[in-house]
Amino acid sequence: MRTAKITRTTAETAIEVEIDLDGTGAYDNQTGVGFFDHMLDQLSRHALIDMTVRAKGDLHVDDHHTVEDTGIALGQALKQALGDKTGIRRYGACHLAMDDAQVRCALDLSARPFLICNLDFRSAKIGSFDTDLVQEFFQALATHGGITLHIDRLHGHNAHHVAEAAFKAVARALREAVEPDPRRADAIPSTKGAL
Repeated sequence: MRTAKITRTTAETAIEVEIDLDGTGAYDNQTGVGFFDHMLDQLSRHALIDMTVRAKGDLHVDDHHTVEDTGIALGQALKQALGDKTGIRRYGACHLAMDDAQVRCALDLSARPFLICNLDFRSAKIGSFDTDLVQEFFQALATHGGITLHIDRLHGHNAHHVAEAAFKAVARALREAVEPDPRRADAIPSTKGAL
């Protein structure tokens, strides 16, 4: 079973994340940050990873700690659920179009965290949500999930569309990367023999 449950509690947040990599994209995400919940729903649905997130954070300060700590916990859950990564495809990529936006994602479940995020939002807010937090989430996810993650906006002016296209592109790339490789189901996808 490629599942994981992570609980993370700090002075700023209390986060619980449950995932199933072999799910159907069922989700139940409640962070107290409406737009972020919408993005997590997209991530779950398009990655076909069942996901339940419960987050309570210091939203009276702002959304930053809640978003970042959810990314940390989700990254840790992905890492745990993947185990030693035997039999996975490892790499994933997607060009995703959403109205005016086109976002490209390429990722490697390499255990070498690195983020390149070129979304260049034209506005600082989506409703009350700071667009800077999109990169903060992906940084936390990549760092704690051991993911080399590249995300680039190729087109797009509407910040909501760009952010949503980014989450969906990451989801589709992640779906591809975590899928079992039927040609090498018994092997770790590395010449090193370990990831």
